[in-house]
Amino acid sequence: MNKSGLVVFGEVLFDCFPDGNRVLGGAPFNVAWHCQAFGLQPLFISRVGNDEPGNEVRAAMVEWGMDISGLQLDSTHPTGIVDVHFDNGEPSYNIVENSAWDFINEKLLPVLDKQHILYHGSLAMRNPLAVNALASLKQQCSDNIFIDVNLRTPWWNLPQLESMLKNSRWLKLNGDELRLIVPDKEDTETRARFLLSHFNIELIFITLGKAGAIAISQQETCTIVPEMTLNIVDTVGAGDAFSSILITGLHYGWSLQTILNRAQQFASSVVEQRGAITQDKQFYKPFLNNWSL
Repeated sequence: MNKSGLVVFGEVLFDCFPDGNRVLGGAPFNVAWHCQAFGLQPLFISRVGNDEPGNEVRAAMVEWGMDISGLQLDSTHPTGIVDVHFDNGEPSYNIVENSAWDFINEKLLPVLDKQHILYHGSLAMRNPLAVNALASLKQQCSDNIFIDVNLRTPWWNLPQLESMLKNSRWLKLNGDELRLIVPDKEDTETRARFLLSHFNIELIFITLGKAGAIAISQQETCTIVPEMTLNIVDTVGAGDAFSSILITGLHYGWSLQTILNRAQQFASSVVEQRGAITQDKQFYKPFLNNWSL
């Protein structure tokens, strides 16, 4: 059993930038990478091709100290690729179909303890095979499910998303995604409270870009507004960085306001670098020291 009981399921791929650089990515992979740096030692479940990029993924995980026992090998489909483009500083993505992570095999999944926390996004639901694998994991993990919504057109639909929300305990999404899911409510808090009651979700985190973020449960509401002095390089992976601290905070039992404050702080640092992750362990040291992890 991994140290924290955290299982992260979904895509791993290379984000390919207009300047020719490519960076390891995929929202679940980014979250697992950061959680590893913060001491959670997650089990990352995904699939890579039997190719050079797949070898790079495996080597990077080993170098970072991550458990690779959940990383499946695919001899038919290639390791995932996303072409990243920018429009007025905002990223857009061409997510290549039929990548190895689309075919995560249910028969190759590990057996989990019911106390495990399962984190997954919504993009991995685009292929029926991965959907079946995820359903199998959910049966094992009981109710400890953290869903991170990533609505990427055309890889989502509302009925499937609503079905996914029915067994989630924690939910994270951005304001635009919340508006798409609950279009007939007038403001962010009303939309969030509708989801809390309608799907029996315990806690919802909503990121609001420059306006910060809000966390809403049945008992309390917390907000955070970021400083406006950021030197933004790109925003790829900012939401994943935020999610990694939400999970870290839930694991360590921080207060809800502390979780929000630290998630915003870490995400703000990530947008000041190229790409969603870094292999520089020094990047994490100020957070580890200040947060006494």
